[in-house]
Amino acid sequence: MSIQTRLIDYEDGDSVLQGQLAWDDSIDGHRPGVMVCHAWGGRSEFENDRAIALARLGYAGFALDLYGKGVLGSGPDENAVLMQPFLDDRAMLQQRLLLSLQAMREQPEVDGSRTAAIGYCFGGLCVLDIARTGEDLDGVVSLHGLFGAPGNTGNNTIKARILALHGWDDPMATPDAVVALAEELTSMGADWQLHGYGNTMHAFTNPQANDPGLGTVYSATADRRSWVAVQNFLGELFSAQGS
Repeated sequence: MSIQTRLIDYEDGDSVLQGQLAWDDSIDGHRPGVMVCHAWGGRSEFENDRAIALARLGYAGFALDLYGKGVLGSGPDENAVLMQPFLDDRAMLQQRLLLSLQAMREQPEVDGSRTAAIGYCFGGLCVLDIARTGEDLDGVVSLHGLFGAPGNTGNNTIKARILALHGWDDPMATPDAVVALAEELTSMGADWQLHGYGNTMHAFTNPQANDPGLGTVYSATADRRSWVAVQNFLGELFSAQGS
């Protein structure tokens, strides 16, 4: 096994974006592509490493970039400034997500007809928004994501299968928000499932998260369980039976 990576520049209007693709070059031919949507700080080593982990599983992992080439937040205040325009204009966010997905599909290592997306925190909201647009991809996984509906997709039919991996004590996605998401996805015809992890807060996959006051706390147990759930879900999506 030899994992390779390549930086990929792509554009949304005047914005130049740069994602990173990871793949195992010992695998011949095309392989399913799995896009990794970053948290509020931008594409970091965390997302790059998740793309590499996906490559080790036999997929092509693509860590997208929503903010612009080389743009990373330095802390909560700057991260919030970078994220907020996309929360305020979900149509703009959805356009950039779909352009990122297209950039992944165009790579020679990727089977563009077999794609999925996973996302963390803000990225968890992003993958749900991809599904909400009605885009034809196999599935999405939201990990400790935000659940608020965008307001511009309610009449769409969701084609992607959905898995939400959620810390039950996440103050940014309360039980009421979970119920609202379930009702929304059901109304849009989605094949959805949700795993709730007890005594678990926001950002449970991030080893650097240690701020109970903010509600962001790493959980090694939930991190391990959620990665197993991601692997099982992708395996179902891309198996001969599940594809």
